[in-house]
Amino acid sequence: MSKWEKLLSRILSLSNDLRFDELRKVLESYGYEMLSPRSGSSHYTFRKQGKNPVTIPKHQPIKKAYVEMVRKVIEEAEENENS
Repeated sequence: MSKWEKLLSRILSLSNDLRFDELRKVLESYGYEMLSPRSGSSHYTFRKQGKNPVTIPKHQPIKKAYVEMVRKVIEEAEENENS
């Protein structure tokens, strides 16, 4: 299993040990663009045309709710690929 497959597997299983940079890498690979926070905020927003924005704080550890958002992006992309 490649590193990429292991990362996707950890996200799909809602692992508690994910880092912000790992989620960023996955979102960017699915075409999302990261926008920097404004005025001291630690929340980064990822946008893709035609999709809902995904906002993730740059904290450690990443809370399960944010991992679930990225999991939905992956699952949606897989559904579209298989259609």
